[in-house]
This record gives sequence, structure tokens and C-alpha cells, in this order.
Amino acid sequence: MATILNFLILPTYDLNTIAIVDASTYDAPPVFAVVEVEVPGFGTLSNIPIVTEGTTILNSVILEISVDIQPLPDGIYCFRFDVDDNIVEKRIMRTDKIQEKFDEAFMKLDMMECDRAIKTQSKVDLNTIYFFIQGSIASANNCATIESTKLYIQADKMLNNFIRTNCGCSGNNYLINFQ
Repeated sequence: MATILNFLILPTYDLNTIAIVDASTYDAPPVFAVVEVEVPGFGTLSNIPIVTEGTTILNSVILEISVDIQPLPDGIYCFRFDVDDNIVEKRIMRTDKIQEKFDEAFMKLDMMECDRAIKTQSKVDLNTIYFFIQGSIASANNCATIESTKLYIQADKMLNNFIRTNCGCSGNNYLINFQ
């Protein structure tokens, strides 16, 4: 029996894994502890053993969505923890893939290459995209799954457009004015 039953889903900064930490306080060691995970686009997998008073790492093989380790999809994950028939549910919005794409777009943006107006607009565009990603996470954390999905799709669409148009920089301004 748990005095306080609590689980944390921690970022691993790895596209392939999710970390679950048992932050519970137990009166006595539990007899059984499992988690049921709903993976976006793949359904629900039940009775995955979890490490009590420790960390459990999940990947695509453990979640039975692939035969070899693959990146986990972005989207809303639902976790249902069952420790000796005590239930705790958690929901998170995983955004690791879109965050990696955002980071790559940000790092490709050469601030010296663009003129001031384009550089300023690129910053506004990236801030707007980041705002949509954070809005998606906040919506999922507050059980607004439809809104969360809409915000995620909009962020991805804007990010793809930003990458495709290369922020409007040609490099000519830098070559003409700074060399």
C-alpha cells in the first residue's frame, strides 16, 4: 500500500525513450506495479512492469510498436499506473520530434546572413512556433486534447514552412554589406 502514490514522466532528451520515475512513498513494498500506456497512433499496451522506488525506461520495443528501437511518436500519451490496485493516471504531450526540428531550424538560421528586418521577422516566426508548441503541451496537461492536437499541427505546419522558405535569406546582403 502506498502512503502517497505519485509517478513522474521525465524528459530524457532522446527521441527513443520515455522515463518514468516512481516518486511514491510506501508503507510496505508493493506486491505488483504495472503501467498501461496509450501511445498516440498505436493504441494501448497493458501490464508493463515498472520499477518501484526507481526509474523505468520505455522504448518502442518495450511498448511493442516496433521490433527494433525507433523514435517514439509525438502526441498525447496516457499512463495508468496500478500499484496493488491503487490507480494514478497521468497524461503528457510528447514533443521531442518537433522540438528537434525546431532546434535544427534555429541553428540553421544564420543571424549574420539576414538583414535586420528579415532577422527580426525570423525571430518573431520562431517565437510564434515555440509559443504554439508550449500551448500544445499546456493544453494536454489540462486535458484539452483537441486543442493540444490543433496547436501541435499548427506549430508543425509553421515550422515546415519556415524551413522550406529558409527565412527569406539569400546571403547576398551579408556578401554585399559585410565583406
